[in-house]
This record gives sequence, C-alpha cells and structure tokens, in this order.
Amino acid sequence: MQLYYSDPIALHHENAPGHPEQPARIAAVEHALERAQLLDRMQRRPVVDATRKALEAVHDPAYVQSLFDVAPSEGHVQLDADTSMNAFTLSAALAAAGSAMDAVDQVVAGQASSAFINMRPPGHHAERDRAMGFCYFGSAALAAVFAREQLGLERVAVVDFDVHHGNGTEDLLKGREGILFLSSFQSPFYPGYYGENVEGQRINLPLATGCDGKEYRARTQQAWWPQLRDFAPELIIVSAGFDAHEHDPLGGLRLTSDDFARIGAQVMEQAALSAQGRVVSLLEGGYHLEALGESAAAYVEQCVV
Repeated sequence: MQLYYSDPIALHHENAPGHPEQPARIAAVEHALERAQLLDRMQRRPVVDATRKALEAVHDPAYVQSLFDVAPSEGHVQLDADTSMNAFTLSAALAAAGSAMDAVDQVVAGQASSAFINMRPPGHHAERDRAMGFCYFGSAALAAVFAREQLGLERVAVVDFDVHHGNGTEDLLKGREGILFLSSFQSPFYPGYYGENVEGQRINLPLATGCDGKEYRARTQQAWWPQLRDFAPELIIVSAGFDAHEHDPLGGLRLTSDDFARIGAQVMEQAALSAQGRVVSLLEGGYHLEALGESAAAYVEQCVV
C-alpha cells in the first residue's frame, strides 16, 4: 500500500502572482493521479507539521528562528529574487517537511510500503542557513536524517532527479555517515555550483542541455544504479522533480513521462532488493502543468504496490 499526503495549505502558499512555483501544481498532480485511477489504490494520510527540534537537526537554529520571525500575517516578505513568504508559507513548509518525516516513520514501521507527498513548497534548494530557489526547509534531508538518527536505519539513499541540482540537500547531508545522495541535473544551470563526488556519500551527475531519455538512461546506468546497488539502502527517499521534462519552461533537458516511469521502476527495483520495497517520494519541481501531471502519474504508478 502507498500513502498519499496532500493538504489545502499547499494551495494557499504563493510567492508572487505569475510565479512558476504556483498552487496549480498541486491540483495538476492530483487530477492526473485521479485520471489514472491511482488515488483509489492509495491511502490518504493527514499532513503533519515538522517540529522546531526536527528542523534544527539539519538547519541552523538561528535560520529557523528567522523564518518564524519574518513570516508575515498578510502580504509578502521577499527572501531572495525567487523566494518570498505570504501568510501561509510557513505553515505549508512545516507541513511539507513534517509529512516527509511522518511518511518515513510509517514506511519504516511497516504501515505502508511507500508514500508520495504532493505538497509545496519544495525543499531541495534550502541550505543550512538560507532559503533559496522556492525552498525553505530541506524535506528530503530532514527525512533521511530522521531515518538514521531517530529510527536507527544504517543506510539511507536520497535520489534527486530534478532538473536543478539539490544543493540544499547536499549541504544538509554533507559529512553525515550512512546517507548516500544521488543528484542528476542540467549543468551549467541554477544554482550554479555542486560538490565533488564522495564515495559512499555523494554522486552528482551533471547533464548537458538537451540531454534526452536515451542519454539519461545511459549516464545513470553508469553513474548511479550499480553504486546504489552496492550501497544497499534500507530506505530510498526521492526528490521527485519533473522539470527535466522536455516541455518544462524552466529546464533544458528532454525527458518524457515514459522516462520518469523508468526512473520509478528502477527505484522500486532497488528498493525490492535491499529496502523491503520502502520508498518515500516528495514533489520538488515541475512547472509545465500538463507535463507535470502526466510525469508524476507515470512515476507514481511504478511505486504503487
């Protein structure tokens, strides 16, 4: 059984009118899952807010406090050129991060085999002490650290196939034992920097503009999947960004919904080998609404067991 997390609070957070990270993204995914009759095979679970203690396990406590301090009761507060807060942003970010940890808790406890979290804002650009790239809290990193430090798993993998590098996840997981981070991304592209690969800890895979599904499969087959097999994770957390789709307005890669289905199948194949099928997937990017919905449904269909 797969759990499904979503909540109206995700629809109320807005950066600014016309911003690509828009509330309609949530509805696009949910409607696509409904059309594919996938929601009938998933169990809805209420979202859960992250606690301050949990956030401070990966983020600078002063940074966490700063978000609580600047969160407006009305209007917008601009944090950087791309990222702002309205009256609902903090609540939505807490729910997205907390639901990632709750999903890990449920899956590790055997209450479900996998989970998909259809929430926003995304999280993989949020660094230890700053919000950026539409992101405030590093949900995937929070969930991975929670699995290691609170649930006692020895090996956790975080797979990130968003078109943008998961610099925040990399920053938050840097130097932490037992967590392998794999990130594929268009390069050169936002955020414009990434760390060197570290055996057993980080595999960054930069891809040239125009990379299509065939090339993507070849590159990940060489750089990712054998190493992931050797690592043998007990849980896989996926930063599921669908902005590498060929129609996405913010990216320059050429993947299709079929490619995201293949990624989902490969993740589940590894999960079956070493993780008792345990996979928790979090929505990250994806800004062409039709392509986002189709891609998310194609990916999720591989994970519903």
